[in-house]
Amino acid sequence: MRALEGRLLLIRHAESLWNAEGRWQGQADPGLSARGHDQARGLAARLASLRVEVLLASDLARAAETARIVGAELGLEPRLDVRLREHDVGEWSGLTHGEIARRWPDDLARLRAGDLDVRPGGGETKRELAARVTDAIAELAANHAREHVALVSHSGWIRVLVPGLVLGNAETWRYGDAAPALAREVAEPERV
Repeated sequence: MRALEGRLLLIRHAESLWNAEGRWQGQADPGLSARGHDQARGLAARLASLRVEVLLASDLARAAETARIVGAELGLEPRLDVRLREHDVGEWSGLTHGEIARRWPDDLARLRAGDLDVRPGGGETKRELAARVTDAIAELAANHAREHVALVSHSGWIRVLVPGLVLGNAETWRYGDAAPALAREVAEPERV
């Protein structure tokens, strides 16, 4: 797989209506909350001084809206990609953690334990999610190896690249060498 020589900014979308309510989203499509719009504008201001050349985003509303706000500030039109979507959690979408724990305690425990083959809510396994992320990153490396790329996605998607990473809404991690996940050498990221 080709290494990236540019910079990759991994960005979690701004707060959605369901983030504000503590609901699991998966591939459901709630838009940004009022606070989320403010967060996206703040993110855009922080990124304005960086030399972003390519703006990619999940096509789900919360990521696409975040990217459009950022793109307006940077003079870039975001390219939406279905492969950048959040982990599909099937019937768990729209439910709170407590509701899921009561209805599917065993599946939730397996997911939390890192079971790659559990299908939360009948959705996508972590193994399937990882294949989708790997495919998207391989194409990114092939097409944008020397460019500075900002990628607006979701926490589950980003954690495939950087296991254990916790990003708040509209938070960004920057890599000097954008290929840590491709090379399987995850360097310590810098917060932007």
